[in-house]
Amino acid sequence: MYLSQKEVNEAFVNTPLEENYNFLAEDLVKLANAFVKAAKPKIAAEERAECVKVAKALNSLVAAKIEEVRGPA
Repeated sequence: MYLSQKEVNEAFVNTPLEENYNFLAEDLVKLANAFVKAAKPKIAAEERAECVKVAKALNSLVAAKIEEVRGPA
């Protein structure tokens, strides 16, 4: 998953920062995508944990299979 330059620009413009920064557009996109890459495993683990939690409430066999295939959260 990567962010487009438009998505990065919107996030940058809408984030209140302590200082004024003048990043090149290309560097801003690289920086944003580095943050996404760093956060991706944690986000995926949290999402998987929530899916398993819902599955356990509905069907423990399905939840067990999800954990078997995807690994524990």
